[in-house]
Amino acid sequence: MDILKILSRGTKPNPKNQAAKGSAAAVTAATKLPSAGAIPRPQLFNDPVSSTPRGKKRKRKNKGGDKDGDDDAQNNEDEDLSDVDFFAPPKPKSETGPQQHTTEEDGEPEKRKNKKRKVKTLDEDECKQILRSHRLKFTLLSSTSPTVAELEAQAEAEGKKKKKKKSKKGEESKEEKEKETKKSSKLMQLWPQPLTAFGQLKYDYGINQTLADNITRQGFKVPTEVQMGALPLLLQPGTALGDKEMDKGVDFLAVAPTGSGKTIAFLIPAIEGVLKARGEVQEGDGIKNELRAIVVAPTRELASQIVNEGRKLAIGTGVRVVLMKRGLRLQAEGGDEQAEAEEDSDSEEDEEKQEEQQEDDEGEEEQEDSDEEDGGDKKKDQKEKPLAKVDILVTTPKILLNFLSDDGKLTSSKKTLPTVRSLILDEADVLLDPIFRKQTMAIWKSCVHPDVALTCWSATMASNIEALVTKHLSKRAKHFNISRPLIRLVVGLKDTAVPNVTHKLIYTATEQGKLLALRQLLHPASSSDSGPPLRPPFIVFTQTIDRAKALHKELQFDIPLEAGGSARIAVLHSSLSDQIRSKIMAKFRSGEVWVLITTDVLARGVDFAGVNGVVNYDVPTSAAGYVHRAGRTGRAGREGGVAVTFYTKEDIPFVKSVANVIAASEKQAGKTAAGEESVKKWLLDALPKVAKEDKRKLKVRGVEARRAGGKEASITTQSSWERRKENNKRQAIEASKKRKRLAQQAEKQDGGADKKKKENDEEWGGLDD
Repeated sequence: MDILKILSRGTKPNPKNQAAKGSAAAVTAATKLPSAGAIPRPQLFNDPVSSTPRGKKRKRKNKGGDKDGDDDAQNNEDEDLSDVDFFAPPKPKSETGPQQHTTEEDGEPEKRKNKKRKVKTLDEDECKQILRSHRLKFTLLSSTSPTVAELEAQAEAEGKKKKKKKSKKGEESKEEKEKETKKSSKLMQLWPQPLTAFGQLKYDYGINQTLADNITRQGFKVPTEVQMGALPLLLQPGTALGDKEMDKGVDFLAVAPTGSGKTIAFLIPAIEGVLKARGEVQEGDGIKNELRAIVVAPTRELASQIVNEGRKLAIGTGVRVVLMKRGLRLQAEGGDEQAEAEEDSDSEEDEEKQEEQQEDDEGEEEQEDSDEEDGGDKKKDQKEKPLAKVDILVTTPKILLNFLSDDGKLTSSKKTLPTVRSLILDEADVLLDPIFRKQTMAIWKSCVHPDVALTCWSATMASNIEALVTKHLSKRAKHFNISRPLIRLVVGLKDTAVPNVTHKLIYTATEQGKLLALRQLLHPASSSDSGPPLRPPFIVFTQTIDRAKALHKELQFDIPLEAGGSARIAVLHSSLSDQIRSKIMAKFRSGEVWVLITTDVLARGVDFAGVNGVVNYDVPTSAAGYVHRAGRTGRAGREGGVAVTFYTKEDIPFVKSVANVIAASEKQAGKTAAGEESVKKWLLDALPKVAKEDKRKLKVRGVEARRAGGKEASITTQSSWERRKENNKRQAIEASKKRKRLAQQAEKQDGGADKKKKENDEEWGGLDD
């Protein structure tokens, strides 16, 4: 082949090639959908960071031509050349330096087979680089050493005592105070050892062999950000932080995006803790099951999902992960004086009463009703059934508290769980919200062992929840005379949606406009250029159960029979039974259902790997609600997910919080700098600010206009004349039924009066007759 002909070819694009490129782009766009199943990289962040540690300068050649300097420079040049020249011959083994530890496939070196391997720790600069590149921030919220607030309080007290003394001594005390606050501020931010690969759990952190094999069998290779930061800290806190005093354990609070692997991050330490407590695991009947960990989740669906993931990791270990059900008996003891004394020490009961008076149960009916089906344990069943063999219990708050309280009061527990060493709160911001707070706190108080470790996990965490956790941990530490540090991990920006999801805000003006816009998403036009299309399967969220039913009734015939018809659309809400809900979930996971209409009962924690998008048919009740709803797509780093939010005239006062979350998420993803943001600055400036009272009402009840039952709340395409005609017909039928019912009652009354009259006439009148 003549190279000149190749170089002299024209540079004009060929239309055929352009068409081929367009089809290839469409194929690549389709492969990027979450439903494609490919996960190129589960990590959300990997910012480029300079490889050279800060504070270290590069070696330079000496001006005087020093021999040592020349040798160093020559070695550096050789290293640089070997990195760049891919055709260079490989270096001999003697020059390559010490080998790194090998993986399970390559085998272990002979020298390390019989020796216990030491944990290879990174320098502080290397830890900082890795943690910053993945946007991991660790903060010490409370510890044994005095915090900044405590130091300031002590300094103020000392300052009052020293007012009468000389000014020089006052200046010295200020300097000492500044030094102490500087020292304490250094302790506030931590740089623990990160987990760069799951193989380190076996070789560096010494987890159980069977558990490590199960992790590999599940396909976990590269840890996500929350797993990278949390697992070393929960498995070996002393090694991760470089402080032997931390080996007793830490209390942990993690705020990570949705779909980032939080479930695996708290299940691995829980299973490893059970195995360490047993010692060497042996197969057979000699294994003793003892309740060591409790995982609390707000909904039944999330609890079932956690149990399934835990059983996959516990295969062959003998660890039993059990879902709490009615009639299940656990290892518990009677009332404990310690728990009662701790109950008396609560000082926030008045605040909770005020919050409960303000809240309304209907606003959170989806979450409350998910627990109502679990209530009503019977004492007969508890006496008849034997104790369950449980190592890790997964439960919702109400059903466990039903077992712990014999008198039916769900705010206190008479039984205690003395064997529990770990309490895990999944979606902790909901469990510690006023709706579930008393139930969650009662479960926490029933864990009476002093060494109970608390871990809280969620994608959103308000500052008042963090303050509540810190307050109760300090009370518990004083009561049991223990000291455990509380460490918080934040991945990325706090309280923002995942950065790999495309967000859309669509104004529809009216409820009929919403229905029309949703039908356009079901049947998209090819000429639409408003961003990536929304392809099934996707989830549609509504505000109430009645609206979910009405929307399902309206859309069930929109999909043609050739594509499956009404079977492709389903509705799921808390008023359905557990069996029906589990069947619908299974069909949606298998792909039989394309469009799932639901309420906020599925907004938190439930993992749908192949969901291509989310439609907020009704505006979420809070910014946290939007973060969790949008997090049902784009799981585990999958790209191509779309989150669409419809809003009408009634929603305009409440869209500000959602728009702020979208703007922060796009800024985190770098779309603002590229000019690809969906929420423009003029829109953020034009939207009105929401008052605190309106935010509270919106969180409790949602948009009030959709609960009134008027035209604004109806989901239908019928005209007002047709609806009036159907209403008149319905009222006429009801009126005729009522008239018939009254006539039958009158006939019965008249028949009874005639019968009595005849009986009175036939009666004997005495001797005069």
